Amino acid sequence: MRLVITADTHLPTRARDLPAPLWAQIEAADVVLHAGDWVHLPLLEAVQARSRRLVGVYGNNDGPDLRARLPEVARVDLAGLRVAVVHETGPRTGRERRCAARFGDVDLLVFGHSHIPWDSVAPGGLRLLNPGSPTDRRAQPYATYLTAGVAGGRLAEVRLHRLPPRTGRTRT
Repeated sequence: MRLVITADTHLPTRARDLPAPLWAQIEAADVVLHAGDWVHLPLLEAVQARSRRLVGVYGNNDGPDLRARLPEVARVDLAGLRVAVVHETGPRTGRERRCAARFGDVDLLVFGHSHIPWDSVAPGGLRLLNPGSPTDRRAQPYATYLTAGVAGGRLAEVRLHRLPPRTGRTRT
């Protein structure tokens, strides 16, 4: 099973559209995980239309229209891998401990909010992944997203993708 993991897309405030390489991955994936801050309802509808399966949540920048369609936390079983998706996990200090306590019943926690790629393992084995942002790199050197595989109930082949600098609309 092929996963695409993204968050903090912030359309149209940070970009007019998702980068073409991310759209290609979305269309090829079995499941897309989006950890919130869509900002624009038409993006949710486009991802739903162009993906086989979407598991998404709302973020702190998402308004009532997105909150009406998405949960704050999503939990799903993907071929035996127990996954939770949430936007915010709080400060970086103590994150693994906090998340292990809150999400101790899952194998993988996908989160966003910081725009900073993150890959760690909490005590007890919970894997935490943040894909960064494909449209708003903030202080990071690259805009990013993740891909991964799931086989036999295990996460495999986690890969951080760096996107080329974009042209056109810049941060407003």
